[in-house]
This record gives sequence, structure tokens and C-alpha cells, in this order.
Amino acid sequence: MTNTPAPAGTASTAGRRRRTPRSLAAALLGGVLPLLASLLLLAPTPAAAATLTEVTGFGSNPSNLRMYQYVPNNVAARPAVLVAVHYCTGSGPAFYSGTEFASLADRYGFIVVYPSATRSGSCFDVSSPQALRRDGGSDPVGIVSMVRYVLQHNNADPNRVYVTGASSGAMMTNVLLGDYPDVFKAGAAFSGVPFGCFATTDGSSWNTACANGTIIKTPQAWGDLARAAYPGYQGARPRMQLWHGTEDTVLRYPNFGEEIKQWTNVFGLSQTPASTDRPQTNWTRTRYGGTGDRAPVEAISIQGGTHNLPLPGMAARAITFFGLNGQAQ
Repeated sequence: MTNTPAPAGTASTAGRRRRTPRSLAAALLGGVLPLLASLLLLAPTPAAAATLTEVTGFGSNPSNLRMYQYVPNNVAARPAVLVAVHYCTGSGPAFYSGTEFASLADRYGFIVVYPSATRSGSCFDVSSPQALRRDGGSDPVGIVSMVRYVLQHNNADPNRVYVTGASSGAMMTNVLLGDYPDVFKAGAAFSGVPFGCFATTDGSSWNTACANGTIIKTPQAWGDLARAAYPGYQGARPRMQLWHGTEDTVLRYPNFGEEIKQWTNVFGLSQTPASTDRPQTNWTRTRYGGTGDRAPVEAISIQGGTHNLPLPGMAARAITFFGLNGQAQ
């Protein structure tokens, strides 16, 4: 029996097999997969999320504070610096996680420093004679060392350094603006007391009369206390934003009015507001020496508010007051 040759122009099934859809797919994948692998190797690795980091050896630190720093991924080339100071029983990490300042830093590119008090009770020293004068010692010296460290190591802008805090941190905000008016551009104090109100001479860190709002002074007397922290200083004074709830039972509401007296006097301003408005239904905002977002003194009274400040949205108002929200200085 003889084999019949295949017609001209055709291939025999023995010499050439038709490719099935499965074999075509395998061939295509055989070429595509190596290409995908090479592209994945070349693709940039996503940036790790910014995190809070502890800094040690930051300079003079007479009261053994700890320093935590948050540098956002989109940090500005010449960033501003915000010091955010915690409440009694708190810590730098707790204030980082419990407030909105870090997320605002992500948005606007500034650096946040979170000091941590290490003494029993974790309150900041706003009472001792050392704390209430420039370079006198204690916590203010350590906090300013943190600022200087960031200025040196992060190419930060020394003309845009700010401080904010709650409760003990609000009191420290008042103290730092009195001790170091040449370091801080502005402050925002949530539930605080005036500079010097918590002063003690018996070694105690608690002043009951001040906490209860029973220390009442003239604007001149309050202003003199703040000016005495840095005798002879004639430079610009930092602006101040003040927040207080009318139902604060820890640092009672009269302290709010005393703070207004103090800082308007430091600026040489009238006690009569330049403007009064209600940004929210239970807020009354008064501005002194100006009517815009960056008046020399701004005070927000929270009707029915407790000691628990800042509430959501308030940190953003502080950032606007500082001018860190992307607007021109």
C-alpha cells in the first residue's frame, strides 16, 4: 500500500500541528509575564507613611523631658515648626494620636514637635521661679532646645515657630510666649491660664486659687508679669489665640478673661474687641487689634464647653490663626 502525497500548498499533520487556543494563550503569557516582572522591578516602591519618632540628645534638658517629632512625607523645603504640648497625665505620643495636628501637618507640610513630661503626674512646670523666666531652667529650656534642634537638623524656618497646647500644655503655651517672645511667632492655648497665674514659691506645682479662677489682676499687672520673664526685651511679641469652655471645672472660666487682659496689655491694645462674631452656634469669637484671621489676640469662648479641648475642627482654626494653612504670611 502506498501513501498518497498531500496536496500541493498544504502541510501534513505529522509535520505541522495547528495551534489550539490554549497553546496560543500559553505563548502570549510566556512573553507577557517576563515583561510584567521587569516592569514591577522598575516601578518605584510606595513611600512609607510618616511616623512619630523619638529624638534624643537634642540639647539642654534640665527637667529630663522626652522629645517626639513628626515630619510629614510632604514636608516643605523650609518648613514651619509647631510645638504641641500635652495635658497632665498625657504624653507626646498620646497628644499626637489624640489631636489633629499631625494630619494638618500632612496637609500643609510643617513639622510637629511633641514634648513629653516625665515627672509624676506628667504635668509641665508652669509654677516654679525657674520656669517663669527666660533661660531659668526647667521645662521651657528643654522645649526651646527641641525647637533649636529642629531648626538646625530639618532646615526649618526660625521665623515660623508656633506653640499650642491643652490644659497643662495651654499653660505652658502662655509661659513659652512670655519667656521666649523672640522664638515663637504665635501661640494657641486650649483651656489655660495667664502667664504667672500658677506661680508658687513652696515647691508645689499646683495653684488652687488660680485653677479656681480667683486670681484677678488688672491688665497692666498681668502684662507686667509676662514682660518680667524677659527683662529689657523690645522686639515683636507673639500673637495669641485663646480657647475656653464656660463650664470648665478644672481651670475655671474666669481665667479666660484674665488671659485676654494679659495679652492685650502686652500688645498695648484696648480691652474692647475690634470685632465679635459666632463661627459656630455656641462659639463667641472676639478679636483685638485687628479683625482678620491673624489678629494680635483672638479669643474663642465655647458656651457649655468643658475642659476637654480641643474638639474636632478646633486645631484647624489654630492652624489658620498661625497662617500655616497655605495662605500668605
